[in-house]
Amino acid sequence: MKYITKYKSPNYNSRNNSKIQLIIIHYTALKNTLDAVSYLCKKEKKVSSHYLISQNGSVYNLVDDKFRAWHAGQAFWQEITDINSISIGIELDYSPSGKNNKFSPKMINSLKKLIIKLKKKYKINKNSILAHSDIAPFRKKDPGKKFPWQSLSSSKLILNLKKLKKIEIKIMEQWFDMHNIHSKKKKIILVFSLIGYDTRGVYKNSKLYNKLISAYKIRYLNREDKIKKKSIYNDLIKHFFNYMLTKN
Repeated sequence: MKYITKYKSPNYNSRNNSKIQLIIIHYTALKNTLDAVSYLCKKEKKVSSHYLISQNGSVYNLVDDKFRAWHAGQAFWQEITDINSISIGIELDYSPSGKNNKFSPKMINSLKKLIIKLKKKYKINKNSILAHSDIAPFRKKDPGKKFPWQSLSSSKLILNLKKLKKIEIKIMEQWFDMHNIHSKKKKIILVFSLIGYDTRGVYKNSKLYNKLISAYKIRYLNREDKIKKKSIYNDLIKHFFNYMLTKN
């Protein structure tokens, strides 16, 4: 896979021997690729990504993988708060309000090829290819509700949520009962936490709780509709079982 390497961002530092575990997908929210390159390569912006993919599928390598790019910001996943040190950041030339408001087939094709390469090189599993909104659900929405996650799922690059059998749902309910967890909200928050989401402030803050639900729906259900705890509960139980059974 060929990269455009003539643009390099000065915004990076050492990973301090941290192992690369995650791939984080973003969108730029800028007018075009040139604006994105300029922004990500300006020292004063203090932001960068390892890769940028244009609408025509060109892949720009702005920061070498061995360095810690500054793309995640304040984030959290599976008890880790320094996400930049353990991740590869991929920006997509997309803006919800711009002319580049579609994820072009060429862009997604290049993204898939890049993910395949990174997964193989760093032994990253399907559970670890995430949206920016997964690691920062209280402040970010990218890559947004129009991002074609199903296309990545069909290509077997990310977790495919298969339907559960009745016995599997029963096992989960029995586990909750054994641990004296009866509130549906507590069950939902616990499953979010077990998957990897940041649930530290959601028990007492309904606004954060609702943002977490919304981020999950955009990511996995491709919708940002009214929050219905019952419907999201079933989806989360399915997600958790699939998560536990997927190792690569």
